[in-house]
Amino acid sequence: MTDRTILFRGLPALVCLAPAALAAATPDARIAAAARRSYTFRVHLKDDAVKLQVSQGVVTLTGTVANGYHKSLAEETVAGIPGVKSVDNRLEVQGQPPAENSDPWLAVKVRTALLYQRNVNLAAIQVEVADGQVTLSGEADSTAQKELTETVAKEVEGVKGVTSRIKVVTAGATPRTLAEKLDDASITAQVKAALLFHSSTHMLTTRVKTDRGVVSLGGSARNAAERDLVTRLVAGVRGVKRVQNQMTLE
Repeated sequence: MTDRTILFRGLPALVCLAPAALAAATPDARIAAAARRSYTFRVHLKDDAVKLQVSQGVVTLTGTVANGYHKSLAEETVAGIPGVKSVDNRLEVQGQPPAENSDPWLAVKVRTALLYQRNVNLAAIQVEVADGQVTLSGEADSTAQKELTETVAKEVEGVKGVTSRIKVVTAGATPRTLAEKLDDASITAQVKAALLFHSSTHMLTTRVKTDRGVVSLGGSARNAAERDLVTRLVAGVRGVKRVQNQMTLE
């Protein structure tokens, strides 16, 4: 058998593989792959049934999520992926969503706000809400972590007060896993959510852009103290390496 014969016999297989290889390289396919690889989809939305369809840069989200915040987080993450022109969010919340301003609704807000903080171990914290009063229980690795957990909960819009039953239990630092490495789109979405949940910054219109973990902020603040607060809040979000606050003062 000659080399030429071997070459010709291999051509049909190459022809069959070519369309798949080309499809994988299209901008729409790259957007879909980036979304599925994002920290948001791998970690926050891993238990949700989210489907993506991408056509000429327009992303359609369908399926179900656990709560309204997951729905917003999915949209914000996808919107931040390079090449995305718009997002059609058709996600549905599983079951009956809690009524706005109800205790279950507030509990979800507190858990979500804690989830985005890099120095809070939400897996070891329980959140209960009754008449707007939040009770925190569980364990923290240090006094600083305990105090940060309490502070974040107190600053969530709608919280009337916080009772802390968190115990400090000294433990070794948990190794950073591959799943915890964040992408820029996920960081941007988490920063927006963190500012939205905070009682002092939820009304601000803040532009957020992330490049390799460095977050640039635009928009305006009412005073220097408010701008500094935004910087501190963003710096504490999981995955943020540095904050460049370019907000102007009104």
